[in-house]
Amino acid sequence: MKFLYIISIFFIRLLYSLAALFHAKANLFVGGRKEIFNKLENAFAENSQPVVWVHCASLGEFEQGRPIMEAFKKQHPSYKILLTFFSPSGYEVRKNYGGADYVFYLPWDTASNAKRFVEITKPTLAIFIKYEFWYFYSAELKIKSIPLISASCIFRPEQSFFKWYGSFFRRILRNFDHFFVQTTQSIELLKQIGFENTHLVGDTRFDRVHDITTNAIDIELAQQFKGDDKVFVIGSLWPEDLEVLAPFINENKNLLKFIIAPHEISDKFLNEIEISVSVKSVRYSKSGQHLNSYDVLIIDNVGMLSSLYRYGEFAYVGGAFGKGLHNILEAACYGVPIFFGNKNYQKFQEANELIMRGGAFSIGDYSELKTTYEMMTSRPENFLLACEVTKSYVNENLGATEKIMKYCINLLPA
Repeated sequence: MKFLYIISIFFIRLLYSLAALFHAKANLFVGGRKEIFNKLENAFAENSQPVVWVHCASLGEFEQGRPIMEAFKKQHPSYKILLTFFSPSGYEVRKNYGGADYVFYLPWDTASNAKRFVEITKPTLAIFIKYEFWYFYSAELKIKSIPLISASCIFRPEQSFFKWYGSFFRRILRNFDHFFVQTTQSIELLKQIGFENTHLVGDTRFDRVHDITTNAIDIELAQQFKGDDKVFVIGSLWPEDLEVLAPFINENKNLLKFIIAPHEISDKFLNEIEISVSVKSVRYSKSGQHLNSYDVLIIDNVGMLSSLYRYGEFAYVGGAFGKGLHNILEAACYGVPIFFGNKNYQKFQEANELIMRGGAFSIGDYSELKTTYEMMTSRPENFLLACEVTKSYVNENLGATEKIMKYCINLLPA
């Protein structure tokens, strides 16, 4: 299995190199790793302070690692934070993140790369987020007696660790000092294969979104648009979501207002939204006086969504009709019923739990959205229950970052 792992890394690396000739994201993936060790050596040449290494696959995992990095910076300002990404979708968005002292792509997981990376960066502690389990990196950290923990991780029965052929993958897990998991199922699965070094703490994203919403900015134009009306906030909208939502928006003219924050801010998609809704709409950048006379406010910038949910009585979060559901916790913090597509949300623990409790609703089409919404509005007790469920769900799950930090402090040199 180790040989197959090495071969698979080689061929995946080769495929990325070929894809880089035709695909922009693959080009970033390959180009970002060119001269990576020279860049690392230059960055760390003068460093004499201890380093905490946090590794994330992509942007979603970054949001889970961010509270930990910020807690380290606050509690241990003498430590340097090294942040690495596997994917361009994480690195390219967060390469200038001010909470880390160094931000790099993770070199490919080979024995020589892992050895050289650890020798250059000399981490005092390593924290891998969620699904990141790399054989050579974890083995090198073990050899160097550098503590390695897995944070906000989730384990499922279908993963290779729990299969008859999974001995090699279980060897990777033995290189970790501790697993801070999100679910009781993860605890039980790890126990079945002999791992007791676990702690159920939940998802650090709860701490992150709670902090965001506690310090949410006031958006004056959104408040003017809302006035005294009820608002349905639509976050991370994709074209597949628009097909379901457009007739719902058109049908609810004069009954609801809508704030739409598209996932992709392009003129093409913004025009598509404006054509699809047959009600009076305005883009945020072009809004002026009499904003409350419009039915739809289209957000044509980035970075506002987490604060926009506060202006809604209902929320829809996009992505679940396609690649995967976007962050619903930002909406849940404000205690509103949440809707999303029913195709690709099952791997998101918070979505499943909020559905089970009655705070979130997966819908398959316009008709189902309409029926579910009318169920909420025709019986106020249903609406109030959903609001209470989403708000309390977030509050119940706060504190993962603090628990992880208490453990990490014991791993740091005196």
